[in-house]
Amino acid sequence: MSSVVGIGACVMDTLVHVPSYPTEDTKLRALDSRPAGGGPVATGLVATAKLGVSAAYVGVLSGDSAGAFLKEDFTRYGVNADAINVQDGYRSFTSTVWLSAATGSRTCVFDKGNLPSLRLTEKQKQVVSAARVLMVDGNELDAAIEAAHIIHEADGKVLYDAGGLYEGVERLLPLADILIPSEEFACGHTGCKTVEEAAKKLYTDYQPEVVVITCGKRGGIWYDGNTVTAYPAYPVQVVDSNGAGDVFHGAFAAGVIKGYSYETCCHFASAVSALKCTGIGARNSVPDFETAKAFLKENGYDL
Repeated sequence: MSSVVGIGACVMDTLVHVPSYPTEDTKLRALDSRPAGGGPVATGLVATAKLGVSAAYVGVLSGDSAGAFLKEDFTRYGVNADAINVQDGYRSFTSTVWLSAATGSRTCVFDKGNLPSLRLTEKQKQVVSAARVLMVDGNELDAAIEAAHIIHEADGKVLYDAGGLYEGVERLLPLADILIPSEEFACGHTGCKTVEEAAKKLYTDYQPEVVVITCGKRGGIWYDGNTVTAYPAYPVQVVDSNGAGDVFHGAFAAGVIKGYSYETCCHFASAVSALKCTGIGARNSVPDFETAKAFLKENGYDL
């Protein structure tokens, strides 16, 4: 069984690398274009696996060509795909992502498809129960809530990648042991003006073990009820920032399994996320553990 399992979005991305974003109603030649697996939890699981921690995806995929690609992509990167239900006759969750060489930023247009919601089978419940960490992202909400209760009964933890202000997430937030929202989510959900205030309010309202707020190029903060502490964004030459937050969450989960403190998990995840940005593709560019460890040491932080 896998140490980390995930329930959430799994997306077939088409990555289009462009010199800069085009003006509306014009033509622009791309630098390159390629398919890639995406989605917060799905990409996070790939990061976990590439860092040497066993991972599995629990979900439903379409039997179309995009779904076949996504399942094969999990296998390619060492994520267990045995707990995936394949449903024929549906349209996959897909997106087109423009990656700007000029700014290092990304712009995404997505189609959620029409797959039915995940309903956990007994096999899938067993996979969740056997894990130590469950990653969720607010998608497949009912199944994620059910799985959170299952893993808590087995003394595991829930890591919530809170990046989207989805309807109903207030049902999932109290179940998070490790709550990692984006700055946008944290301030938007709480109404706070600063991330420090938001971290404290989220901690008070939902009582996780730790709140970690990601702030992109500025790094982020973490709070466990004592002191709000900053962690850095490690310096790299950014080629593709798409999926950096997803990778952060997967690396954080790997750090938890490796027994790191939450502070060390923040530094480790930030370093892995930074290294991912040096190549094209959210999954392809995730480093292995030894590369991440060496990078951290070069930047003054020893694991």
